[in-house]
Amino acid sequence: MPDTPVTLYDRIGGSESFDRLVRAFYEGIRTDDVLLPMYPEDDLEGAIWRLSSFLQQYFGGPHTYSEQRGHPRLRMRHAPFKVNPDARERWLSHMRRALDTLELSPMDDGEMWEYFERAALSMVNTFED
Repeated sequence: MPDTPVTLYDRIGGSESFDRLVRAFYEGIRTDDVLLPMYPEDDLEGAIWRLSSFLQQYFGGPHTYSEQRGHPRLRMRHAPFKVNPDARERWLSHMRRALDTLELSPMDDGEMWEYFERAALSMVNTFED
């Protein structure tokens, strides 16, 4: 029987690493006057769980996100918010700082960063300020 390929989820340390990443990301969000209003102030822990669970699933971990929330539908879930290029850059800046805290190998960092850049660009839904 062939070996099961090792996923990025496994390589970087599983759910613990994703939880650390997302908590570091939200430290930045909490100080961002443009992005913070897009998050549920009374449920930041829920937002943290959702992002961590989604990323774990996307990068080869358990499918808990889809089991509990269905298809991610990222664009639909972000449609109510004004996501312009400034918001995209702010989001990426917070995620870059958070990703750096994990001190991943260049290959794993690059794989994650490529996804984050692509995903952030796909969320842009306006060019208005």
